[in-house]
Amino acid sequence: MTDLVLPAALRDVEPVRGIRTPARLDYRFTAGTATSRFLRGIAEKRILAQRCPVCHKVYVPPRGSCPTDGVATEEEVELPHTGIVTTYCVVNVQFYGQEIEVPYVCATVLLDGADIGLFGLVQEVAFDQVRMGMRVEAVWVPDDEMTTDLKSIRYWKPTGEPDAAYETYREHV
Repeated sequence: MTDLVLPAALRDVEPVRGIRTPARLDYRFTAGTATSRFLRGIAEKRILAQRCPVCHKVYVPPRGSCPTDGVATEEEVELPHTGIVTTYCVVNVQFYGQEIEVPYVCATVLLDGADIGLFGLVQEVAFDQVRMGMRVEAVWVPDDEMTTDLKSIRYWKPTGEPDAAYETYREHV
């Protein structure tokens, strides 16, 4: 690899290290049958998934088919509101309109009985106490704020149960 050589006219110019520009993305999402049932379940504090008839994996949120086997998934499974933190990130960066104080933790939570995790906030625990294998449970918004949106799960909090052994979730990391 060779070193970058700038033209003479640019050698004494301060490099651009960032820019500010408005960004916008407009899109419309149409939920299919499986996702619609899942979202209606969320509005009722129910976490609905689907099991593949071939590999028996449980997918949440369900998409109506197994991405591994390419077959329809019709068997519905109601999952508990508890799971395991499989991966997480401590967020230390402020952004415009932020409603939560940094640092905070975003994590993938593998629900008990599921084969894919949901992403969400972990709270009611110091950021430096969150760890892989931590058992957590859903904290829902008040009933009058429930909607067909994953925002109805306000965050995940520790259950106080012992951590799960890595071997029990390593294939889901």
